[in-house]
Amino acid sequence: MTNRSLAGKTPPTSTRLAGLLAGLALGAALLAGCSSEGASTDCGLDACTVTFDRGVDARANILGVEARLVETQDDVATIEVAGEQLSLTVGQQAADVGGLAVTLDSVTDSEVKVRIARNGG
Repeated sequence: MTNRSLAGKTPPTSTRLAGLLAGLALGAALLAGCSSEGASTDCGLDACTVTFDRGVDARANILGVEARLVETQDDVATIEVAGEQLSLTVGQQAADVGGLAVTLDSVTDSEVKVRIARNGG
């Protein structure tokens, strides 16, 4: 019986190139699926943290839906996600909107931070 070791062997250049191109395409697809105005986003595959600027028309398109900051009063923020308005407070259990879990992370004088995740994500 002959044992052949694959240790030290590198995959063919075409295999490495195909893997690199697939990774670049996935990265571009993730970035293309997210845009914002008056907000910043930090997204992964199944969740995004959106930081809305207060005092402007702040909105973001993430995970296939639009999220918009409607208003804030004290520690309550009204957010519109996928066309539904939610009034959330910090620490409140996630609200379910169309298969997404929406949580208010923080409210400051200058920004409102919200986490939007696919249910189960």
